[in-house]
Amino acid sequence: MTRLGVPDPLAVYPTFYAGQNAILVAAPAKLNLFLEILNKRADGYHDLESLMLTVDLYDTLEIRGNSSGAISLVCDTPGVPTGPENLVLKATTALQMHVNRLDLGASIRLTKRIPMQAGLAGGSTDAAIALLGLNEIWKLALTREELAVIASSVGSDVAFFLTPPAGWCVGRGEVVTPEPVGRTLDFVVVCPSVGLATADVYRKLAVPASPVSGEPLRAAVRLGDPTAVGRALFNRLEEPAFALSPKVEVIRNRLAGVAPCGARMSGSGSAVFAVCRDRAEATRVAAAFRNADPGLDQDSRIFVVRSLAP
Repeated sequence: MTRLGVPDPLAVYPTFYAGQNAILVAAPAKLNLFLEILNKRADGYHDLESLMLTVDLYDTLEIRGNSSGAISLVCDTPGVPTGPENLVLKATTALQMHVNRLDLGASIRLTKRIPMQAGLAGGSTDAAIALLGLNEIWKLALTREELAVIASSVGSDVAFFLTPPAGWCVGRGEVVTPEPVGRTLDFVVVCPSVGLATADVYRKLAVPASPVSGEPLRAAVRLGDPTAVGRALFNRLEEPAFALSPKVEVIRNRLAGVAPCGARMSGSGSAVFAVCRDRAEATRVAAAFRNADPGLDQDSRIFVVRSLAP
């Protein structure tokens, strides 16, 4: 345990070492159980409140350190950028600059399983794991707080993955307070064939005059009560996302209709998820969703997942 009272992420996320200079780490996806937008800031971002939870749907990063000063990235999935725009490379460059060690290098192999443009933070989790893995094999001994500063400069959701398994996120999402979780929770996640760009969703957002409180959801998560969690789910970005892609709304409603505890969209979409009472119910809900309308977006990917242990 760290002095922040939350586990070391490398003790929570599946991690394997291959000598002193190589590490393989699983990068988990996240779900937004609650997401409210408070206002639009002068810098163009939005202040928000969100409760995010890590789940056992993983990308993996194989990181091998060297003394070349160069960072290389390869990925097994076509269409994933591997140049400077990739958050993994942004994170590693920011880490080099932070410690003023441009002699440190690494080769990184990224295996993608988390769907892109789905609101599951696949790019952000990869960046966070790169920071954690390089901090370990470069022997930098940076604290979680120092890594969080770097993470916040890379992307809004990156710092969240330094505080597993759950966090209450404010600001533009980069200010994270570890959130107590009463028990592991089971979910069905449906990723439609269509993706949604975060910027497009926010452009269609209407900021509410009276924000919804996240306290009922936080209380339900602390109790570990999936029924109460299902009742308290909320996501302000659903309305603009559904306007951009009505198919996502149809899929969310179809998932809610097969009797889970509750169903919502995650983040800015396009993934939707259902909260279930246990793994057996999650398996039933996944099958019922597919059987309810076999012709509905047959290319959707369906995952039965569980939150990481509290």
